Amino acid sequence: MPLNDEQNGDCDSSRFSESTASSSSDSEYSRQSFTSDSSSKPGSPASTSPPKVVTFDEMMAAARNLSNLTLAHEIAVNENFHLERTEHPPNSLTRRVKQIVHQAFWDRLEEDLNEDPPEYEHAIKLFEEIKEILLSFLNPGANRMRSQICEVLDADLIRQQAKHNAVDIQGLANYVISTMGKLCAPIRDHDVNQLKATGNIVVLFRQIFHVLDLMTMDMANFTIRSLRPHLQRNLVDYERAKFQDILEETPSALDLTTEWIRESIQDELSSLSCETSSHAGANGMSKTNLSPTLVLTNSYLKLLQWDYQKKPVPETLMTDEGRLQELTEKLNQLKVIACVSLITSNMLAAVIEGIPDFVDKQKRISFVLLEGMNKKSFDLKEALNAIGIRTCSEINESVTERGFPPLNKEVQTNLVGQLCNIIEEDNPINSLIDKRIHLYMSSLLASPGFQKSTPTIPGGLAVIQTEIETIGSQYANIVNLNKQVYGPFYASIFRKLLFSEASKAEPEPSTN
Repeated sequence: MPLNDEQNGDCDSSRFSESTASSSSDSEYSRQSFTSDSSSKPGSPASTSPPKVVTFDEMMAAARNLSNLTLAHEIAVNENFHLERTEHPPNSLTRRVKQIVHQAFWDRLEEDLNEDPPEYEHAIKLFEEIKEILLSFLNPGANRMRSQICEVLDADLIRQQAKHNAVDIQGLANYVISTMGKLCAPIRDHDVNQLKATGNIVVLFRQIFHVLDLMTMDMANFTIRSLRPHLQRNLVDYERAKFQDILEETPSALDLTTEWIRESIQDELSSLSCETSSHAGANGMSKTNLSPTLVLTNSYLKLLQWDYQKKPVPETLMTDEGRLQELTEKLNQLKVIACVSLITSNMLAAVIEGIPDFVDKQKRISFVLLEGMNKKSFDLKEALNAIGIRTCSEINESVTERGFPPLNKEVQTNLVGQLCNIIEEDNPINSLIDKRIHLYMSSLLASPGFQKSTPTIPGGLAVIQTEIETIGSQYANIVNLNKQVYGPFYASIFRKLLFSEASKAEPEPSTN
């Protein structure tokens, strides 16, 4: 029973946008909050305990907590999240084995019912299973129907009737179908009505279980929809409590997160070292002067350039790994499109100025030819070459229609070559667009009221403005919710990395 995201690019954490904006001041980490003792504050993570041996039961408990946390998070932030049936490929071994085993069971049931006298034990066990499934659909207050189902599908009574050859299998099946019709969702009315036209009792049993499977899935998805508003209201406290349980069971559950923040601290120290002529040690006074908020923001920005295939994400972001990876892949595609547009505009500004909607047309061409660019098998250079050829073709067609000469071969070759060079690591246009995207995302995270007024789009990104604003909003929603949930854990890590280590590094006062 797979979990189906169907995110459609929405990354539906936007439901939390208003709440995260209103509480953004709570997630700002002032220097006082990182230096003060928070052990007495509710919701703060427990102090790190000494290393201990983790038992198998503790590992399984932590795994269950992580599974519950992940499921609750997905239900709350993804409006399209639901369960669906697993369909194995037609020629797969799993499907063939399943078909053979099921067919053997139904053949045996048919043989039993065709004996003289009939053998009803297998059929009775099926009615017992059907009874349990029907009971699982009932609300706690449906006592009358519960009693009726238990009375009609009483296995002991049916066995007594079978001993005297007085059991009415078809009548019991009709009762089951009637009850299913009362309990099913409207979308299953047609499936239930089709059961009434089935004459063969064995085939009827098979179809009843098929429809019951569908009804079970409907009930599960109805439960998910019912739980969603409650989870959304209580998600922050629930996730924080669950992660605290995981941390108590598995003390190393913040190792990746700690390393993620430590890397950002070192990057910030290196940046400060290059900007100033101070000779303060990197692990001395400079470290205590760092802004935890700035370091954490830079940590989040790293996630937009993360190699999700090779590098595990921090533990505190595992529930959003799929959404972050999707945003990163879309952002990579948008970066290439912005580079293509900027290069073309710089080289052929006078030519394309008079072509209506050229920028949008080139953008559509680029989206089509860059589809799937994040797959390993994708040849980006070949795609850029195709974009260049199509661009030249569109320009030549437009200028020829207006009586102007087409682009000469040298200009076309130069344009295609410039576009193909985008893949080079030191390409100046690529670096420029990358810095401006980074600047926009950084400004977005630094803006408490981003839902009401987004930062100004930097130059060169106008062609992807709509798309990057959408991605930026989704990204900021993820980050702000993450800050609310895991803020106390981050505070604990910062106290350890910035202040505890710095105090240890201070020289002992002289006794002379």
